[in-house]
Amino acid sequence: MRGAFTWDPAQYVRYADQRGRPFEELVARIGIEAPQRIVDLGCGPGSLTRTLADRWPGATVTGIDSSPAMIASAAEHAEPGRIEFACADLHDWHPGSAVDIVIGNAVLQWVPGHRQLLAGFAGWLAPGGALAFQVPDNFSEPSHTVIRELRLLPRWRDRLGQGADRSVAVETPETYLEALVDAGLEPDVWQRTYLHVLTGDDPVLDWVKGTALRPVLDALAGDQAATREFLAECGARLREVYPAQEYGTVFPFRRTFAVGHRRAA
Repeated sequence: MRGAFTWDPAQYVRYADQRGRPFEELVARIGIEAPQRIVDLGCGPGSLTRTLADRWPGATVTGIDSSPAMIASAAEHAEPGRIEFACADLHDWHPGSAVDIVIGNAVLQWVPGHRQLLAGFAGWLAPGGALAFQVPDNFSEPSHTVIRELRLLPRWRDRLGQGADRSVAVETPETYLEALVDAGLEPDVWQRTYLHVLTGDDPVLDWVKGTALRPVLDALAGDQAATREFLAECGARLREVYPAQEYGTVFPFRRTFAVGHRRAA
């Protein structure tokens, strides 16, 4: 689900407030008052999954993630009969019965060909249910192109070149809208660019260490010298394109949101 590499929950939640804002905006557009069952695909460390149970206290919430480390971290938010978590790949997992809300927050970009999965997710919905997801749409931005260019340099190509180009990791907003319509849902699709103001040393590098750099860090695991070398060069390039200001480092981040509602019977 989240790629064949290791995730670090502690690193991922270092910017929990900024990463949580798109989730909150996505959930706010779900027009369901009293869902009975909710599934959170790619639940990560579970803190945002917990907010779903707080928003809809009458629902049972299931968080799914393919990362054992993420699921282990999410376990602290579990409540028997109310909030549960399972380690599974979204290609294989099925809820077993109808669901009122299916959410995928910043996970589908890790799944090649995920557009073809959307009809299946929509098929889980009960009448009046909703499928909601958001994905980053910043793969042409320096935060990604810098990493791709480094991975393809002669110094790193043999170890890191495979999978370096993630520029087609997401579809266009129009494609997602069409996918929702094709699945029989009423679509609501939009984009938003967040201007995150990050603080600290090398904050953009620190951000991507929690996401975009995970395949690199996994490939270099055990080779501390190579890891330090790659991160030093990556950090220097990122500082050039994301210069620090007196108030912090501005990190623009564009995301695509999509919510599809199924008509009530």
